[in-house]
Amino acid sequence: MSWDDLLARERRLVDEALDRVLPPENDWPQRLHKAMRYAVFGGGKRVRPILARMACRAAGGDAELALEPACALELVHTYSLIHDDLPALDDDTLRRGRATVHVAFDEALAILAGDALLTEAFAVLGRAPAGDAHAAQRAEACRLVAEAIGSRGMVGGQVEDMEATAGPADAERLERIHRAKTGALIAAAVELGALYAGVTVAQRGEFACFGRSLGLLFQIADDILDVTGSAASLGKSPGKDAASGKLTYPGVFGLDIARRELAALADALCSEATVLTASGDELVAMIRYVAGRDR
Repeated sequence: MSWDDLLARERRLVDEALDRVLPPENDWPQRLHKAMRYAVFGGGKRVRPILARMACRAAGGDAELALEPACALELVHTYSLIHDDLPALDDDTLRRGRATVHVAFDEALAILAGDALLTEAFAVLGRAPAGDAHAAQRAEACRLVAEAIGSRGMVGGQVEDMEATAGPADAERLERIHRAKTGALIAAAVELGALYAGVTVAQRGEFACFGRSLGLLFQIADDILDVTGSAASLGKSPGKDAASGKLTYPGVFGLDIARRELAALADALCSEATVLTASGDELVAMIRYVAGRDR
């Protein structure tokens, strides 16, 4: 199966599962559920849930066990995007080629839709996969995702990102922001897949470490696209990071060095993937996809 066919299949499976785990749009309260579904089904790449399933397979597990828990990661990611786009944070009006949630609905409902998606994510992690045999894994999944997205992870990275705005170029601070704001949830996706494959705690740690570096790769690529991409290709407003004085790899190191760092990190991760697992072809393909994406 080609990489494009594999991605298309994985996205379809994830979208079908997301449709199952989210409340129907016509259930009370309808407007809230409509906003939640508007955000989730707005054309996302589904990198995090697909990565969780790929990691599960790479670790020798059954990726179907990880499907609904992986969807919880997409709910978390979508909540973070809704809140990032709010006027109090990035004040974006365009996301994935459509009006952001606070523009399409209103600011108060956008906040509540993000809150509801985050809460729903933990409901999914707490119930899937079902059965006593997976009870300990479900509890551990809740813990590892909560730690990844809390004050020492994604949310903490967002806070420091705001505090660093218009500050001096600081390479150490930049990497710390990226590893927390983006890398922590991607690391959780990789570790979640390994968790449901039933590997040892030490092996899970190796997968999580790989995921943190992959998250850094993703954010460097995102920083570069903010400089080189267009609104049509990105589906969001380009150039806002530089305009707002945010710390980015091109801003700190320049575009050429940022591109070289991206390529070097991608090569290192491909080597790491082949050491991590004998069946790491999908992970290598994901690395190349993340490093070479144009949107």
